[in-house]
Amino acid sequence: MTHLRTFTAAAGIAAVLSLAACSTTQSGYPAPSSSTSARYGVVQSINLVRQEPNNSIGAGTIVGAVVGGVLGNQVGKGDGNKAATVLGAAGGAYAGHQIEKSNRQTPANAVQLVVRLHDGNNIILIQESAADIRVGDRVVVANGNARRY
Repeated sequence: MTHLRTFTAAAGIAAVLSLAACSTTQSGYPAPSSSTSARYGVVQSINLVRQEPNNSIGAGTIVGAVVGGVLGNQVGKGDGNKAATVLGAAGGAYAGHQIEKSNRQTPANAVQLVVRLHDGNNIILIQESAADIRVGDRVVVANGNARRY
């Protein structure tokens, strides 16, 4: 029975870690366009925009819950074991979330560019910086980012 419990716990941890490896984080920035062709235009406006931190449940929370649940499951028998498992999972999830949050960098302010393309359409881009770009500059837009040309 002890071997079955240990095997089940190990299989659960392996499954969660496998799923966590497949997860992606949301950065708040637009996904790069699937098209690799460049588009050309002129910058119409530049605005600073604040990026909110992503407070969603991440891999740290999940791994913390699993590890806490497994450790809590090793305590007591019967209803006490169930309570220890639940409390261990909750405590582990909280600890994992706090560790993940402290390791996460606070996103910097981003720059929103409005670019009038040569075909007459306006597009809005949000990118991390536009240090050398000014209103009126000609830019090339590729993979969701603008740069001077």
